[in-house]
Amino acid sequence: MNQNSSISEALDEAPISRFHTQSIFTAGMGFFTDAYDLFIIGTATTLIAKQWGLSASQTGLINSITLLSAFLGAIFFGRIADVFGRKRTYGIEAAIMVVGALLSAFAPSFIWLLVFRFILGIGVGGDYPMSAVLMSEFSNKKNRGKLVGLVFSMQALGTVAGYVVALALLAAKVNPDIAWRIMLGFGAVPAAGVIYLRRKMPESPRYLARVQGKATEAAAAISKFSEGVISIKNASEARRKLSFGEFISNPKYLLYLLGTAGSWFVFDYAYYGNSVSAPLIVTSVLGSSGSKVLTEAIALQLIVFSIAAVPGYFLAAFFMDRIGHKRLQLIGFFFMGLAFLLIGVIPNITTLLLPFLMLFGLSYFFAEFGPNTTTFVMAGEVYPTSARSTGHGISAGIAKFGAFLGVYIFPILKAHLGVAGALEFSFGMAIVGFLVTLVLPETANRTLDDITGEIPLAKVDALVS
Repeated sequence: MNQNSSISEALDEAPISRFHTQSIFTAGMGFFTDAYDLFIIGTATTLIAKQWGLSASQTGLINSITLLSAFLGAIFFGRIADVFGRKRTYGIEAAIMVVGALLSAFAPSFIWLLVFRFILGIGVGGDYPMSAVLMSEFSNKKNRGKLVGLVFSMQALGTVAGYVVALALLAAKVNPDIAWRIMLGFGAVPAAGVIYLRRKMPESPRYLARVQGKATEAAAAISKFSEGVISIKNASEARRKLSFGEFISNPKYLLYLLGTAGSWFVFDYAYYGNSVSAPLIVTSVLGSSGSKVLTEAIALQLIVFSIAAVPGYFLAAFFMDRIGHKRLQLIGFFFMGLAFLLIGVIPNITTLLLPFLMLFGLSYFFAEFGPNTTTFVMAGEVYPTSARSTGHGISAGIAKFGAFLGVYIFPILKAHLGVAGALEFSFGMAIVGFLVTLVLPETANRTLDDITGEIPLAKVDALVS
């Protein structure tokens, strides 16, 4: 590295270290928990509805209430992380997830379960901007997509864990009242495991230098997590803050919000609507009901997800920096939408199990090898340092509102239009996602300063040892 680099340039060139690996685990376990908590509820409510005699609308509300509060959590935590700092906030959202999951497991009634799942969603929503922005700001230019993508890929493992836990409890013929409580309570375990690690994470050097004007502390942090490979001295950087009013009234950032929040909204509508209702969809295709069929439906869904979706997550993480973050999002939206359309227009395909599962699996693969991963990554790249978490939080919050609508509306559409008709509507959402993605810049292999137009404000002596 050349001397007289800026702090941000030092970070952009820093090699991957053990610190980055630890950060992926620390942030990723939150997404393991997020996925588990959000997707296990679709299985749990099939048991809860029968036990408590819930209507379809009550079941839909339980399935979706966490996503509604995640909308609030993402926006709230996103903003306070820009105002008070990433480190001060990180870990609080994981603690809220622990509390929400444990309380949900002991819910005595429909109303209390709604309240406890709402609390859980605040933590889930807050986890999105915190984990994405911290990992993005710690990453170098060359590997940023991979590092942030790997954090998000832990969602795949959390979803698989949900299916496995549900299958194990159903196969063991655990009392349904106890089974769903174990399903919901288990979500507290991974979140509790990383609270300490999250509170020990250092503050983002980019935030320290550019927003708080603490360049000396930023330099010390870089030296520490690069394990001495980079040493910085004589650091200084001017403080630069963007108020919420300035951010939200800037035409450029409003356009980017259309791209990041808009594409994420329509994707989450389709994805969460399909995923949370997956047991319902597959049971419908199987053509019967009952506990045995529910077990078969979950097993088939686990197979489809493991074969089609899980590879998509990790392939996206490892190849998006080569393909392009924006380009991969466009590819994913196109082929995901095509799979939905084919399910809708091919006659009687929802009565043919294998062809249906192949197309359903194709939609899963391109959801992960595309917008499910890239929306998370890009929302943490296109906004300036002092509003990066705010922009990501607004985008993630609006996305989770889309997910809330998808989970609540999908069963209604299915009841009136059938599985094919409901997925045709999801095709339309994919087309909208493709179009609004076009307003975003390509972010792969570009520095955060280059993407946002922020000019390095000071120079430091930075040497690679």
